[in-house]
Amino acid sequence: MDIGALENIYLLNLGVTRRERVLVFTDKVSPKKEGPLPPLELERRAGLLEIGRAAALAGRGLAKEIIYRQYAATGAPAVEPPKTLWAAAFGAGCVAALSSKGLLKEIINKRVSAEGLGEAGRIIRRHKRDAVDAVMALSNYSTTHTIFRKLLTGAGARYASMPLFDAGMLSGPMSVDYRELKRLTSAVARAIRGADWLEITAGNGTRLLLRKGGRRARQDNGDYRKPGAAGNLPAGEVYLAPLEGTASGRLVLEWAPTRKLKSPVTLLVSRGVVTEVLGKEPFAEELRGRLAACPECANIAELGIGTNKLAKRPDNILESEKILGTVHVALGDNHTFGGRVKAPFHQDFVFFRPTLTAIAGGKKGVIMRKGIWMAGVLPPPRKTSFPGTPVSDKNVSDKNLPAGSGGGP
Repeated sequence: MDIGALENIYLLNLGVTRRERVLVFTDKVSPKKEGPLPPLELERRAGLLEIGRAAALAGRGLAKEIIYRQYAATGAPAVEPPKTLWAAAFGAGCVAALSSKGLLKEIINKRVSAEGLGEAGRIIRRHKRDAVDAVMALSNYSTTHTIFRKLLTGAGARYASMPLFDAGMLSGPMSVDYRELKRLTSAVARAIRGADWLEITAGNGTRLLLRKGGRRARQDNGDYRKPGAAGNLPAGEVYLAPLEGTASGRLVLEWAPTRKLKSPVTLLVSRGVVTEVLGKEPFAEELRGRLAACPECANIAELGIGTNKLAKRPDNILESEKILGTVHVALGDNHTFGGRVKAPFHQDFVFFRPTLTAIAGGKKGVIMRKGIWMAGVLPPPRKTSFPGTPVSDKNVSDKNLPAGSGGGP
């Protein structure tokens, strides 16, 4: 384990000082929520627990206090974490106050009203001194799109969300030149800023049209040093919440979050939601069950564009969605970044070698064609790049991507 790289997360990405308190957490396998898991998955999950422990140890001496917690896995990304983690993050007094008014239960069930959420925010601000200053979220299931994260950052905490993190990422996409990453991410955000509609196509039959409208394209460049900042590590994407009810087309998936599918799974999309899941792959049945149990989970929640030159792996969604020259689309919750849908689910799917077209005023402009950026979209490469080795501003070499020109994990 590269302890120096873990220390950099505290110092470079989160800007932690010796006066601050940091929460590091991860989740353990939960047979009740997840059922039996194959040996390779159990091995990967054990590795994630080890990274969590190492990250907590790496923070000693860098912060006033490191709070390390493990909890039983929730079973899906965007599900709210348990009460014990809320107490570790916000303080026992704050959680008692939220519970006494019945708010914590409503929040955890994602049934809280706007008025209730406002009252929760006021309670949290009154107990702000008890809350942690920064978070390193190393759970298997993402907490990025949770009310837990939204309220923490709303109170000023900085938050690095690292679901599915792998030790190999420390020497890969985590070693990116962050100044260069910021330049690339800003350039991509500018390229789609004026678009009203965006269209994605890929060689496997994927074609999706969605409306951006006035929704802001946000940037994740790995800099979470300002109060309230949050994002993924590894970083590197531009993302937005499409206008609800506008997406239409089809998404052809060739990867699940951490594996290649045995056969493609097709999602039919109309009026902003997935209306049908086609395919015989076991993952298709899993998705059908998820969407049947939760209508909000079928929402087309996000369009994202990867901007990290050193991201390469197609078999881990945390890294693959950051690959320069890819796009990703997510289902489920988007209320934490400009959308209106709350759901106990948020799952991204990556598409390799896509064509991305912006539509404004009835005119179309291709931004990326088959994974290659159009001239003038990206800034010229810097002469030096530290850390990491300079890479062409075209996307990652074809040898690092899956065969074919279809969807990614």
